[in-house]
Amino acid sequence: MTTVTCSCGAAALDLDGPPILAAECHCTSCRAAAERFAAPVTEPNSGTRFVLQRKDKAKVVKGEAHLASFRLSDDASTQRIVATCCNAPMWLEFKGGHWISVYAARWPQGEAPRPELRTMTKDASGTLSDDLPNAKTQSAGFMGRLFWAWVQMGFRNPPVADVRRTLND
Repeated sequence: MTTVTCSCGAAALDLDGPPILAAECHCTSCRAAAERFAAPVTEPNSGTRFVLQRKDKAKVVKGEAHLASFRLSDDASTQRIVATCCNAPMWLEFKGGHWISVYAARWPQGEAPRPELRTMTKDASGTLSDDLPNAKTQSAGFMGRLFWAWVQMGFRNPPVADVRRTLND
């Protein structure tokens, strides 16, 4: 069991079992959202590190009342769950998705799983090193691991938390 927290420790999330994947995203939306949250969220290359976890293996164990949803636009297919106590992004959730992408910044320094690849590098703001695979979009391997996790979940999509507040109001 791994427990990750917001910056001030008032909100916590338990993650059970290994992650689906650890990745660094370079999409325009992740970079735009990162500018609105408490630092540090991005890497020096402007990517945002995430650890993808099955929803049935994630549970808010502290501070659910501090959590709020943030969307970049009213029609955005993603919501970012933010701990309002310290403006720390906790996870990203795709509409209809069976996984959450937990911000690697939620782990203590140096303890988050190392990224296995970069994704959405077609949107990158600069040149990226070749120390990791640099996929222009989501790679077949990336999508295959998400699909296999969904199979293991019995094609379910359980909620992680009952987040009713929004930051867009």
